[in-house]
Order: sequence, then C-alpha cells, then structure tokens
Amino acid sequence: MKTNRTPGLCLIPALLATLQLHAGSPEAGPHQQPARRPHPVPPTHLPASSAGQPRLGDPLPSLPPALLSAFAVGLEEFNNVETPEGGLGPIFNNVSCVSCHGAPSPGGASTINVTRFGRSVRGVFDPLEALGGSLLQDFAIDPSGQERIPREANVVARRQSTPLYGSGLIEAIPDSVLIQNAQRVKPDGVRGRAARVVDVATGQTKVGRFGWKCQQATLLSFSGDAYLNEMGVTSRLFPVENAPNGDGAWLAQFDATADPEDAVDPVTGKGDIDNAADFMRLLAAPARGRITPSVRQGEAVFQQVGCAVCHVPTLMTGPSAVQALAHQPVNLYSDLLLHDMGSLGDGIAQADAGPRDMRTPPLWGLRASAPYLHDGRAKSLDEAIRAHAGEATVSRDRYNRLMPFQKGQLMDFLNSL
Repeated sequence: MKTNRTPGLCLIPALLATLQLHAGSPEAGPHQQPARRPHPVPPTHLPASSAGQPRLGDPLPSLPPALLSAFAVGLEEFNNVETPEGGLGPIFNNVSCVSCHGAPSPGGASTINVTRFGRSVRGVFDPLEALGGSLLQDFAIDPSGQERIPREANVVARRQSTPLYGSGLIEAIPDSVLIQNAQRVKPDGVRGRAARVVDVATGQTKVGRFGWKCQQATLLSFSGDAYLNEMGVTSRLFPVENAPNGDGAWLAQFDATADPEDAVDPVTGKGDIDNAADFMRLLAAPARGRITPSVRQGEAVFQQVGCAVCHVPTLMTGPSAVQALAHQPVNLYSDLLLHDMGSLGDGIAQADAGPRDMRTPPLWGLRASAPYLHDGRAKSLDEAIRAHAGEATVSRDRYNRLMPFQKGQLMDFLNSL
C-alpha cells in the first residue's frame, strides 16, 4: 500500500501544474491530441429511485459488515489521487480511477477517451510495442516524455471509458455459460466467440469479459492493468513501467520510484489494485427505470429486430463466496462475446480480439452513459444503432425499416435500462 495519498480531487489543478503537464503543440505531429485535464469528482449518488432500488454507485444489497467495509476502503482508493511520489507516471493518462469512471457516480463512465494506435499491413496488425503502442499515454511528469503517435502508425482509434456498475456480477458468470452461448446457433449470420485470455492474476487461461476487446477476465487483472497503463503505477501483477514511445533511457532518468510501487499491506494482504478491485466487485448493478406500456412494447421490438441475439437480456452467475453474487440473474443485455462488427470495429487487435472484433457492451445503465459506441461518436441511440455493421447488419437493417412509432417505443425501452 502506498503511503502518499490525497483523498480528494480538489488539488488536481495544483498537482497538474506541479507536473508541468505538456499539452500537444504544433511540433507534436499531425495525430497529437490536445492535453486534457482530469474531471473533478461528481456527486457520489443520484437520487434514490422511486422503487427504493440501489442508486448508481451503491454497493450490492445485503452485504455483511466486513464486505461493506471493503467496499468503503475500495471507494476511497478509487477516489484517491496518485502523486509522483506514490508512483504516478512517469507517463500516464489520468491521476485517479474516478477521473475516468465518475459519471454520474464513482464507478460510472465518462466522455474521456484514450488513444490506441498501431500499424496494419495486408490485414496483419502490429501494435508497435517497441514504440510505446498500442496505448498512447497523454501526460508525462516531465514534458520531454510526452508521447506522440509514431509516424509508422497507420491505425489510430479512440476509446471511451466504460461504466463499471455490476462488474462483480459479470465476473461471477461462469466461463462455461459464455462458451455455451458462443456455440449456440444464432440467426442472421450472427456468430460471436468467447475470448480466451491468460489471466495475469491467476496465470490461467480464462474467458475475457472486461474491456472493449474482452481483454481481461478478472477484476484484479483489470485493476492492475489500469493502474499501470492509465496511471503509471506498477504492481506485483504489472511490475514493469511503460517507457514513452519505447525510450528506455528517458525512463531510467525520470522514473525515481522503486517498482513495484503498489506494495501489498502485510496486515490486510492487499494492495491498492486489490482494494480498487473490491470496490468494482461489490458495486451494485444499475436498477431499471420506470416500466411503462411503451417500454414493454419497445422490449418486444428489441426482440423482433434481433438485438437480443447479441444483447442477451439475462445471464446467470455461478457459485461465489459472496452471497450477493452467487446464483444471481444478471440483467446486463450482453452476451460478453466478441463479434465481427465490420466497419464499426476500431482496427486494433488486442489480446484474443482481431481488428474488427468488439465486445457486446452491456446495456444496463444505458440511460446514464451517453455518448455511445466505443469512441463516443454517436450522440443519440438512433445514431448508434445505425452505425452497427458486420454481424449486426441484418438487425440494423430491420431497425431502419421500423415505423417511427416503433422506433419511439424501442427508445423508451432502451432509456429504461
């Protein structure tokens, strides 16, 4: 556990000034994006729903005191502002988890995008790892370490942060459930496959389910990956720092904190990545909004169009040491599989996913997660649906043929999730 902690985000402007964060300049090259400042912490909760259901940002219902305490410790870590003395950087995208996962509450989404890049030649993708790829870090503790998209890159993609509500329920869905669903014969040319990834936390091959490319299988690995690649904090799972555009000499000069920077507390047996994973694991799923007759009719349209083939309404968890996660329905509206999305793919190959493959994003909480699609290009749900391609082409075309009142019913349904 690091000892340099800043519990609030009010010091961000001073912190960023201290870091001398380097905004993009004309010399940065044609792909360089302007520097972004982290967002302030939003309110922790939305108003309680009329049905008394959990609010966005609440823990799972009926947790025992020990797990409620773990949730609170995890929430504190999720809000914690990293500093260079505590391991921030030397290159990074933001200073806290909540900076990118804070709307409308901690654990939510944001409009912040990260940049991925690489090189594609005759259909073969190279992440250009030797040049710092495939993830670009926007900031550096010293301006001389500012990363730039290398000239060799001919693929550049943007990805926005995803909401984390109900992540523990998603983690508790057995691999076998996802594999069986992948093997099921589906209509309209839809296939879908389970991503097979080596889980860093366990060393085992598991079914990936977190991230736009299903690149992580467990929340602990997801947490460790984010601490390293988004905040530059090394841990027992990811002990090697990123060098800006692969420049090891610069890293040796400016990385003054011994690795791994996130040490395990001998009393609790946990590091910061464990506490952040606890918070995500114990975070309640989004509650449904008001269900009106139009919402029910819209759900029927959702089925008729074929959306539910990939956006599967409900999956079931398996056994879990946490009673609130064991044998529970997960109303996420996703199959958590990779699908060939054609022109909607981001061009980046990552883990088991090819350039055209994308995870079916869960739709629960959709009403609080605009803008839409992996890069936030769609400002409306209509625009997002019309952009579907690849395996979703037939369903998209059915949607385009709907009568206006049917589209209105479908939107009412989607906005109830």
